[in-house]
Amino acid sequence: MANIHLIGTSHISKESYKSVRDSILKRKPDIVAVELDPKRLYALLSKNQKPELGDIKKYGVTTYIFARIGSWIQRRLGEKVGLAPGSEIKVAITTAKKVGAKVYLIDQDIEITLRNISKELTLKEKIKLILTLLFGFFIPVSNKNFKKIDLSKVPEQDLVKELTGEFKKKFPKLHKILVKDRDRYMGEQLITISKQNPDYKIVAVVGAGHIEGLTKILKQNPF
Repeated sequence: MANIHLIGTSHISKESYKSVRDSILKRKPDIVAVELDPKRLYALLSKNQKPELGDIKKYGVTTYIFARIGSWIQRRLGEKVGLAPGSEIKVAITTAKKVGAKVYLIDQDIEITLRNISKELTLKEKIKLILTLLFGFFIPVSNKNFKKIDLSKVPEQDLVKELTGEFKKKFPKLHKILVKDRDRYMGEQLITISKQNPDYKIVAVVGAGHIEGLTKILKQNPF
């Protein structure tokens, strides 16, 4: 992974925004890979994002509610720090253009991820997840790690590991779908891109929770 530089971000962090922009300007990579798929890129860049009720039929009511609540919580947290969710991805794309780098979308199709949630989680697990999201957002003091988090910054990797471990313990199936499966998919994408462009410098912008898994995958697959 000598030619791949991973940047772990928080999707509502001003520190992430600056770190991504400055790192790309400094490194001047040939390729900037981002944690997005085409559908999420369209949603991120669209000014009129409206819920699609057809998704209820496609993924089921509870999965749809989970996705909407997750999106709403991100927006509310973004308002607290004055930064729209996904701003670090937008700046990665615009800065890539400034340095003449190609942009690659390396994340798994969001529809596959949502279908897997709908298929693999039981109704009880989905309801537990929705209640945990709502309870955790409105009464954050219930989480001993919440006080350690500065929303304007990217959490230290030790804290990310601790939080991810808690998430895995409470929701093992969801952790596999949202983290482990996507780590594998994005890792395979980065390996393929690097093999096809062996002399290119690559910067990959992904959520901080994916750094540990991607690092292991890239180390296990030298190229």
